[in-house]
Amino acid sequence: MSKHAENLPDDPAELKAMIAALQAENAKISATLRVHDQLVQALRLRIAKLQKLAFGKSSEKIEREIDQLELALEDLLVAVAEEDDAPINEGQNEPSPEAADAPALRRRPRVSDETPRERRELDPGACCPDCGGDLRVVGEDVSELLDMIAAQMKVIQIARIKKSCRRCERMVQEPAPSRPIPGSMAGPSLLAHVLISKFDDHLPLYRQHEIFARMRADIPESTLVGWCGRAMKTLQPLITRIEADIMVSDLLHADDTPIRVLDRSLRDKGLGKGVKQGRIWAYVRDQRPWAGASPPGAVYRFAPDWKEEHVLGHLANARGILQADGYKGYAKLYEPDPDGTRRLREAACWAHLRRDFHDFWASTKSEIAREALDRIGKFYDIERDITGQPADVRYATRQNLSRPKVEAFFAWSEQQLLRIPGKSDLAKAFRYGLSRQEAFSLFLTDGRVAIDNNPAERALRPIGIGRKNWLFAGADTGAETLARAMTVIETAKLNGLDPLAYLADILDRIHDHKINRLNELLPWNWSAHCP
Repeated sequence: MSKHAENLPDDPAELKAMIAALQAENAKISATLRVHDQLVQALRLRIAKLQKLAFGKSSEKIEREIDQLELALEDLLVAVAEEDDAPINEGQNEPSPEAADAPALRRRPRVSDETPRERRELDPGACCPDCGGDLRVVGEDVSELLDMIAAQMKVIQIARIKKSCRRCERMVQEPAPSRPIPGSMAGPSLLAHVLISKFDDHLPLYRQHEIFARMRADIPESTLVGWCGRAMKTLQPLITRIEADIMVSDLLHADDTPIRVLDRSLRDKGLGKGVKQGRIWAYVRDQRPWAGASPPGAVYRFAPDWKEEHVLGHLANARGILQADGYKGYAKLYEPDPDGTRRLREAACWAHLRRDFHDFWASTKSEIAREALDRIGKFYDIERDITGQPADVRYATRQNLSRPKVEAFFAWSEQQLLRIPGKSDLAKAFRYGLSRQEAFSLFLTDGRVAIDNNPAERALRPIGIGRKNWLFAGADTGAETLARAMTVIETAKLNGLDPLAYLADILDRIHDHKINRLNELLPWNWSAHCP
């Protein structure tokens, strides 16, 4: 018998108390272990995201893996929270360093000061409950409870009172106000909600029908379809102006992503499941990194395939600089005109080249690939310090700090090609960079040019999220509608607007707005004119 066992008391009551204490301690340790396991999962997810942000290959496989990790982590958090009986302390305004990685339920929610607040007073009364004396106010304790008022449908009755003149018998009545969709029952806020839910939150219309039914409003899917189509038609003049303004910019980011499109003609011919692969292109203007004067915006275009004729049409009137990947369809845009001038100059994407080196390093642990990553990483260290600075400041800094490093990188690249197998993926990455050395160096000679094409890649992320919800677009026309809807929604978001509030106001006003003043409703002008 151990020494501890020899010292155990003989009293059964004391033994029970000790067992209860040990059980409580064991439960506490188990809870701590669960939290530690959860933190490990969270750190793994964070590392995966950082790797993707820094070097990762832009592939659907990695995106799906991260999504699965996020779902798994969410389930773990819920399970731990369900069993965790520890008190929740949300009273502190800022979490301590130790709480930075603690479960989300321990953190204080961040609520804007603009959020409406309702005061409910708990008054003990006018008289003392013990002696009956008069009570006086000496202070108060105030705590906050975050609650939500559930969305609800509201029927607005518009009563146009008819009146007749007692003298001349003339009938007088206010004219009926215009509606976002003439003859429709849908109000502007409801239409905006349907559009944002479908095209930004990626909630299909059949699910919205179910949600509205819970609100005691039976809106058939066919009606929701009609509302979306007619609302987009109402917004079309505004979308056209957004596209016209952005596509003539002298510096654009461009990228594309696949989208599955339902094609009934293929099914009728017995070719597969009747689904083809189209493309969504994004063209982005973002001058914020160099303090430019033009507001940011994004234009989305759909094409049924990946042929170069589409980008040639999209960019037919473009002049200046195009920052994009190495897609062959852009090549003709960079060719000189007969007089020797170029309509567009190519700015390459260092993030794209960096991913090629990362993929090779991840599979082989090549020291040469690792050094390439380190060298490119130093370019980004310089860029972080000049983001948001004027173009002339960025130019001067790049000439002084970045140019020697970039020139050294290309000289080093030529040396490495003599040392490695010519058919290896590493050699392909070096040749890709060297063959576009002028395009990769353009950011050194123009402070407006970004080091990479990340603005366009970010603009396409909503498409990737949407694919997980709706799997494919209903047809070419449906994909075109998606592209136009994203143009107005994403441009509003780039300008710091709440797209729901913006669309609701636009749909309410656009029919009564003078066509020659339509520019007042563009996302970058709207804030100055909103009520």
